[in-house]
Amino acid sequence: MALRKIELVGSQKKYLTVGEAAQILGVTTLTMRNWDKSSKLKAYRNPINNYRLYKPEDIEVFLRKIESSGKINLG
Repeated sequence: MALRKIELVGSQKKYLTVGEAAQILGVTTLTMRNWDKSSKLKAYRNPINNYRLYKPEDIEVFLRKIESSGKINLG
């Protein structure tokens, strides 16, 4: 799986949408939702519309875990 490196440090956004996070990680939005359900990458919820949101620093930590292990545990 090819990961897209995007500079998140210094990002002005407080939260990323499912689509933005999926694009950074190089996966589909469905994968993001599945990872949230299985607690691999926990999403925050918008209190008004209940949409999933991700903190840029959480995405960075997740990317580092993937890079250090060389794989994502799918099971």
